[in-house]
Amino acid sequence: MAEGEDLDLEELEEGTDTPAAEPAEEEYEEEQGRTAADLESVFDIPVKVSAILGKSKLQVSELLKLSNGSVIELNRKVGEAIDIYVNNRLVARGEVVVVEDRLGVTMTEIIKSDRH
Repeated sequence: MAEGEDLDLEELEEGTDTPAAEPAEEEYEEEQGRTAADLESVFDIPVKVSAILGKSKLQVSELLKLSNGSVIELNRKVGEAIDIYVNNRLVARGEVVVVEDRLGVTMTEIIKSDRH
């Protein structure tokens, strides 16, 4: 198209120079519904979830000396975020919470992976 050239609305609609219109909201909802339905086939696949509070290195002799009530110093500070792994892959960070009489984890940050 030449610079400064005017177009009618009809010509604009027929032309291919304009980007495709966004899908209608109904089409988008249908597409999202199909995606969720497609995931149903993987809902029953077991995964290993680990919440790592911290790490420590011990010699075997120190390990053998541990007894009920022993304290192991970890490499994290109180209140510092914990790492959450799914199938040995870091996916999030979170905080320890108490749910009734049990410990739980709430995710505070999702870790984006470079792997696809």
